[in-house]
Amino acid sequence: MASSIVELSGHIIDSLILPKVLDLIINLGGDFELLEVTVGHRRKDRSHARILVEAPSEEILSRVLGKIKEHGALPVEDGAEPARLEPAPADGVFPDDFYGTTNLPTLVLVKGQWLEVRPEEMDCAIRVDSERMRAETVPIHRVRKGDSVVVGHRGVRVLPIERRVSREPFEFMSSPVSTEQPKGLLIREIAESMQNVRREKGKILVVAGPSLVHTGASQYLVELIEKDYVQILFAGNGLAVHDIEAALYGTSLGVYLDKKIRASEGHEHHLWAINQIRKVGGIRQAVEQGLLKQGIFYTCVKKGVDFLLAGSIRDDGPLPDVITDTLIAQDRMREMVRGVGLALMVATTLHAIATGNLLPASVKTVCVDINPSVVTKLSDRGTFQAVGLVTDVEPFLRELCQYLN
Repeated sequence: MASSIVELSGHIIDSLILPKVLDLIINLGGDFELLEVTVGHRRKDRSHARILVEAPSEEILSRVLGKIKEHGALPVEDGAEPARLEPAPADGVFPDDFYGTTNLPTLVLVKGQWLEVRPEEMDCAIRVDSERMRAETVPIHRVRKGDSVVVGHRGVRVLPIERRVSREPFEFMSSPVSTEQPKGLLIREIAESMQNVRREKGKILVVAGPSLVHTGASQYLVELIEKDYVQILFAGNGLAVHDIEAALYGTSLGVYLDKKIRASEGHEHHLWAINQIRKVGGIRQAVEQGLLKQGIFYTCVKKGVDFLLAGSIRDDGPLPDVITDTLIAQDRMREMVRGVGLALMVATTLHAIATGNLLPASVKTVCVDINPSVVTKLSDRGTFQAVGLVTDVEPFLRELCQYLN
């Protein structure tokens, strides 16, 4: 029987971290014994626990320790042993048994010093510069031969996100997907969170899909941009194309948005829109030359909102502004999400999951979609801080604007 003693400290009771850790141990094939539990007497007091973790084999024990470490359960013997470093064998290749990061705050022990790993991003490795005493996350395509990479779990400490002692807006849901709770209350608290982020000079990131235009909801996103509630916009070719189609021809997917009837030759309108933008060189040029006079991206240009369009295999055109190389798009998104205080993901699956993979767990994340599986997928892929609202995008954005007003 393999065993190890782990320690937990902090607000592990009211944040439900202790029961999560015990549940993980059992579900992964291990067993536990509570050696010591000290519970704080007041809400601001920290609690402490020592747990004996047992497993049938070293392999299972290693798997258990790796998962519970994500919640801050650190083996006692790890506290004094430095992280093990091995060189990357080739460009774009991690050494075997490399440590896979989460989106939680992480520390790594190097030369007797705990280094903060920056930025916080899941599904990366940890690259260490021992001379400059720096540790950073690195995606696999950016590692270079000879880079020092952390392998194994020794000397790595993960700090769980604890529930705040004082109640704040955005603590409205106990489950990641809300289908039955009062939507008005939830939307109001999302609005309060957005106001708090802007009051503290933080950035709000919106990730949006083309159904905003199809449903007539783009006017509300324009309103959010005009009132400085959007600093960054992520989308694909589709949102920009149909937004520009609506601005130039009054249609989306060839259907007049005001009359709800199909236009003659309307199936070509999105291609006409792409052609017009390609003719002048891009979205910003279209605004500067007076071709584009309204819509989401017109307002982004006028208000100085940074936007990034990441392409996909099914894109028509695409527009000149679309980044067609996914690795380049990922790297640019990594740079842009730094400093984001709240992410609002609206009616998009792939872009929401892609963005969630880049966000630290400390970033408040809201996902709004008519399909509850979108939020479930987001959480399943590691963005556990995401909370979701299952509703149509148009009434959500309309009501959100009303609360912000």
